[in-house]
Amino acid sequence: MTVAEVAVAPITFECQPDSYRHWILTLDAPLAHLSMKVDPSAGTLGDYELKLNSYDIGVDIELADAIRRVRFEHPEVRCVVIDSAVEGVFCAGANIRMLAGASHAHKVNFCKFTNETRLEIEEASAASGLRFLAAINGACSGGGYELAEACDHLVLVDDRASSVSLPEVPLLGVLPGTGGLTRLTDKRHVRRDHADVFATRAEGVQGAEAVAWRLVDEVAPPSAFEAVVHERALELAATSDRTPDADAVVLGPLDRELTADRVQYRYVAADLDRARSVVELTITADADPVWPLTAARELDDLLCHLRFNEPTLGTIVLRTLGSAGDVLVHDDALASPERHAQREISLLWKRVLTRLDLTARSLVAVIEPGSCFVGILAEVALAADRSYMLDGVFEDDDDPLPPATIQLTHVNTGPMPMYNGLTRLESRFWGLDPVLDAAAAAVGEPLLAAEARELELVTSTPDDLDWHDEVRLAIEERASFSPDALTGMEANHRFAGPETMATKIFARLSAWQNWIFIRPNASGPEGALRRYGTGSRPSYDRNRT
Repeated sequence: MTVAEVAVAPITFECQPDSYRHWILTLDAPLAHLSMKVDPSAGTLGDYELKLNSYDIGVDIELADAIRRVRFEHPEVRCVVIDSAVEGVFCAGANIRMLAGASHAHKVNFCKFTNETRLEIEEASAASGLRFLAAINGACSGGGYELAEACDHLVLVDDRASSVSLPEVPLLGVLPGTGGLTRLTDKRHVRRDHADVFATRAEGVQGAEAVAWRLVDEVAPPSAFEAVVHERALELAATSDRTPDADAVVLGPLDRELTADRVQYRYVAADLDRARSVVELTITADADPVWPLTAARELDDLLCHLRFNEPTLGTIVLRTLGSAGDVLVHDDALASPERHAQREISLLWKRVLTRLDLTARSLVAVIEPGSCFVGILAEVALAADRSYMLDGVFEDDDDPLPPATIQLTHVNTGPMPMYNGLTRLESRFWGLDPVLDAAAAAVGEPLLAAEARELELVTSTPDDLDWHDEVRLAIEERASFSPDALTGMEANHRFAGPETMATKIFARLSAWQNWIFIRPNASGPEGALRRYGTGSRPSYDRNRT
């Protein structure tokens, strides 16, 4: 029985610190310690043991939650020390039995979520002033080293036993799945030949050699390890701009109701049309001060739920409800945050929108009377692969709503970049500077369908006569195409322009890993993932393809 066959309950992405099974969070301002102590018996998907601080999606969900809580709830913390509470082991990486038995879709989405968590660590340092130190107090391999790589500073205990390693290629027939290879060269500036040796040396690298190869920043003997870690953490904390006396933002439980065909939150809802393979996703705007944070958290939770628990629903139709004024009341704080809470909420929206960009579903925005694609919600429309905007009103309505408009604000011109470092407007109009300038000049103006079409902000503007048929046919056509081809096509179209470390991780590393995962050399009955730990060597198809 595979892991996928065992898993029947949906994976839940919300948790609270008092329910953590795998992490210990302790606070001692200006520092926090996040210690990994994985419960071997608490696997998320089935009957496997999480030995040696190996992890599955449940471990990483808690890690993501802990990082987010420190960001919002503990402004007094300026540096997070990530270490292990298991003697002799920092982290053994992703659990091999879980990977071997999980469905292909779960493996890919697991790597994607874990990548996003590592990137959030780096974003928290760059944008929130929250520094991270990896105190590698034991053997550190695979995804464990990738977690350490995401930190600002790496200290390795020099005990002649602990090493850092990326053993995926020699032992498992796959790639390091969460950015390890890319960070070696692009972030840590490890020489290409050293990176090649390191990634094929299963036993890894220890001590002074690890420093010389730039795999870690320093080593310390066991007798001085804790003192060195504490000193370096305080030095990192001194570089932070976080405000210790800022008001904490408490992340309370989400209000979610889950039924067979609907997911309902306070401001976000999704109707699941399994016959058409469609999700009708609606975000309702509200002037309430809690709306920006609550709606962002709800949308984030929903996207994760759809990725892992609803893999066959291939098209997401994006809708909004409310008035422009309901969104604009929050606009300044999202575009130019001044306080701790405003900064973290704005950055959360940025991360949620990048999660939307990376969701392997067709995204179709529907802009009609009653919509409010304004400011931060205009970003949702700009993230779509196509957008349809009604030209006029629905004539058959007894009391028709005013014609739909779309409105850009300063939220759309800078603070919400994609992983390629560009705004969604810049990505849309890459190489088309006059068109981009015209769109920027329209910031603040409610645009009717004809004006949005003239500025090239929408794909199509049918009138009432053609509206329902054109939108319906576009969605039905999408469902007739190969999901694999659509995923590849959309990933190519969404990220125009320059490459960044993040786009390399997702568009290059993840694409190769996706392919490798389904090859018999990795996942076949004689592949490395299946044979690992059995005492039998894998049998490889030697064709280079």
